Amino acid sequence: MSPPIRKFVLTAHISFSVGWLGAAAAYFALDWTAATSRDVQMLRGAWIAMGSITSQVIVPLALLSLLTGLVISLGTKWGLFRHWWVLISLLLTLFAVLVLLSESGHISRAAAIAADPAASAEAILTLPNTLPHSIGGIVVLLVIQTMNVYKPRGLTAYGWRMQQRE
Repeated sequence: MSPPIRKFVLTAHISFSVGWLGAAAAYFALDWTAATSRDVQMLRGAWIAMGSITSQVIVPLALLSLLTGLVISLGTKWGLFRHWWVLISLLLTLFAVLVLLSESGHISRAAAIAADPAASAEAILTLPNTLPHSIGGIVVLLVIQTMNVYKPRGLTAYGWRMQQRE
């Protein structure tokens, strides 16, 4: 990959990844409100916003972060399977994306209930708590970010073999 293209893809990857983390933090703030409030109108607003931020911001940023991360790893010296930190970052990102995609359906359904003017106060008050997922997601994203900044040493067996060939 030529240096200008690498820099462009790296800039996009950093933007998508940091955006994902920021959107997850915004979701957490709404999720905290939904988990602690008993005000039905506040809950309606929080759930509607959570549905919107998940489908329109978090999911696209997560997928774009995964895609650009793959392009960067495959197009640079780091490789996808040479270094443990890259492989672990990939696996954690895949895990986070899969959990996110799984949970986004639940969030969309809860947001639809909250947006329905005919939904009873009881239905709104009993919407599920997603706080453990939002906290877990932020922790996983921070671990990935830390690994990508510090790049801990350690070659995989494949990376070691490739280094010996070179």
